[in-house]
Amino acid sequence: MKKIFLLSGLIAAASILPLAVSRAQQVADPNFDAKVAHPAYPKNGPKVLFDEAHNNFHTASGRYKPFADLITNDGYQVTPNKEKFSAAVLKGFDVLVISNALGAERMNMPEASNPAFTPEECDAVRDWAKGGGDLLLIADHAPMGSANQIMADRFGVNMSKMFTIDSENYDKESNNPGFIVYTRESGRLADHAITRGRNDSERVNKIIAFTGQSLKGPPDSFAFMKLADSAVDALPGVNTNPASAAGRAQGILMTVGKGRVVILGEAAMLSAQMAGPNQMKFGMNRPGIDNRQMALNIMHWLSGLLK
Repeated sequence: MKKIFLLSGLIAAASILPLAVSRAQQVADPNFDAKVAHPAYPKNGPKVLFDEAHNNFHTASGRYKPFADLITNDGYQVTPNKEKFSAAVLKGFDVLVISNALGAERMNMPEASNPAFTPEECDAVRDWAKGGGDLLLIADHAPMGSANQIMADRFGVNMSKMFTIDSENYDKESNNPGFIVYTRESGRLADHAITRGRNDSERVNKIIAFTGQSLKGPPDSFAFMKLADSAVDALPGVNTNPASAAGRAQGILMTVGKGRVVILGEAAMLSAQMAGPNQMKFGMNRPGIDNRQMALNIMHWLSGLLK
């Protein structure tokens, strides 16, 4: 009984952040330092198509501006996308970034969990990736998982479509079990080119995911953000029987034909945002973590700079 009570309390706590953040007008941190001392691509960098055509909660000029600015300063050429995906739209671009697409204009609308893309769009993205395109697909906690599952299906990825929390491996400072900590020391931040970087200065040792969902990739995928056996998936106020998230992840990668794909189950980790009356920092702007370097390393792996 005590364990069930504790778990229900943690689930309730995990639901507080998204609701509070929404009411507090979650905004990009205007003071985030997006400068890159030594750009990976001094000139003629990879062309990045940044999706803004699918009711995206994160856009290059909105809540994901710090990320867009960071990769721009690293030499990537970012272009916002305002059209449905097709072979013609994707042609000529090296990387496609999709962050928190939705089935409706606002997250709190019942239709928000509807598929964010048509089957034809998903086929176009899959075929583009097979031909050498590189995809960064990010889908957060409910309702984003349901909205993006149609795209994830094209790459054999299952999204939990819920909220993921961990009663043991969370950020104690925030006291939010949805703020899941991944460290190299624990082994849950797996060793890979993305976490190693090109040298010691780019090595990633600790990151935080700020309330998302869990993922399960196909056998040939690699989980670089591995959830602990103590992690569970639940829908606060709806799901009274949380499902174990053991064996699942919040960050996976794979090769698809000639292309590379990274899928994340949490979006704020690559943002730099402020929320609440105390202007709490969450994302790449939070002190003491390596999320900023992780963002660059993910892009470096997708564009082939990291092998």
